[in-house]
Amino acid sequence: MSMNIIPTAAVLGAEIAGVDLSRPLDDAMFPAIERAYNEYGVIFFRSQSITPAQQVAFTRRFGEIEFNIFSERWSVPGNPEIVVLSNITEGGRPTGIRRAGENWHSDMCYTARPPRGTVLYAIEIPELHGLPLGDTEFASAAAAWDALPDAMKGTLEGRRAVFDFRGRKRSLTPTQAEIDRNPPVRHPLVRANPVNGRPGLFLGAHASHLDDLPLDEGRALLKRLLDHVTQPQFCYRHEWQTGDLIVWDNRCVLHRATPFDTTRHQRLMQRTTVSGDPQARAPSGMAVADGRLS
Repeated sequence: MSMNIIPTAAVLGAEIAGVDLSRPLDDAMFPAIERAYNEYGVIFFRSQSITPAQQVAFTRRFGEIEFNIFSERWSVPGNPEIVVLSNITEGGRPTGIRRAGENWHSDMCYTARPPRGTVLYAIEIPELHGLPLGDTEFASAAAAWDALPDAMKGTLEGRRAVFDFRGRKRSLTPTQAEIDRNPPVRHPLVRANPVNGRPGLFLGAHASHLDDLPLDEGRALLKRLLDHVTQPQFCYRHEWQTGDLIVWDNRCVLHRATPFDTTRHQRLMQRTTVSGDPQARAPSGMAVADGRLS
């Protein structure tokens, strides 16, 4: 079966059919996958059956692997690159991060070098009478930017947002050492995809404020922008199936997990993360300092 790229009906997202990720990808196939990733922001593969080592190998095709802040506590034995997302308990103890990411966000945007992408593999997905539970929603920050009036674009260009690791409620309480390793950082509010130059809004649950506006004014503007980005016309909702593997571009896509009853249904997923550029980049012509706050 040959590879087939099937766009969703939304402004982002495409299924990559005809690919078995348990087998090595040839030199022609992976570039086509990466082009789809850059074009659609979210790509997914159905009916996969892969080992942790195969997930790590596939992730590395996109770039260096970034270790998650919770890798030390919730990784796959023998594969520290993989973080376990699971509400399953064994012997009365949790086996992974029980709940995560139910607010709109870009993964690890609170770091000085935000990740390029995330790979999430579904090993066990809850279903109720054949209906999936715990979908993931994705929003195109690039399409949302395109839809803004020119006057608003001019207001936003060159601005920086401060991202704070502590600024969001979490199901898993971070340790003081984890907090200390992640001081607040600032990144361009308008961030360009370095591959195609397409700009998009860079914000989400960890965006605390804008560093050149009064606190309340900046937060009000961030909320307005987040409400804009997450309108239905900019979103794709993925209904998970067991064996799905999704890759999304954290540079131009926000996402959130939808809740489900974790006391009645089990879910097991494995996540790997692709490292980003040394600095999050503003579009050409926007001079913006990035990185850790001094």
